[in-house]
Amino acid sequence: MNPPSPPRTPADLLAGHPPALAIFRRIRSIVEQLGPVEVRTTTSQIAFRRRRGFAYVWRPGQYLAHPDAPVVLSIALGRRDRSPRWKEVVHPARDQWMHHLEVHTIDDLDEQVADWLREAADRAGGAHDPSPAGGAST
Repeated sequence: MNPPSPPRTPADLLAGHPPALAIFRRIRSIVEQLGPVEVRTTTSQIAFRRRRGFAYVWRPGQYLAHPDAPVVLSIALGRRDRSPRWKEVVHPARDQWMHHLEVHTIDDLDEQVADWLREAADRAGGAHDPSPAGGAST
């Protein structure tokens, strides 16, 4: 028997998880207002990229039996943000802090989140041409 094909689009990755797909679509609409980005879907996450990745959407339910939220939005900033909204903040590189936000509903995606995404996208470098192969449509 052949292994299942890897997901090709965000909808493939989030199939069977309507709340996660709705949250992803709202995040995508916020990010698209910031200018061109590439969307890449892997077996574990959806990445928003310019010259480098700046935001990642993933389902904790892929790894945990009873996750607290349907989606985690991970945002790469050049500084540590002290907001209490973050589930976790890690410092994987000298000039990068990865901030993990549990997103329970689309209402969690407010202006503060949009500002963090804007900051991360600006820091990720020049605008990137959108890639249909990256799964931009759902």
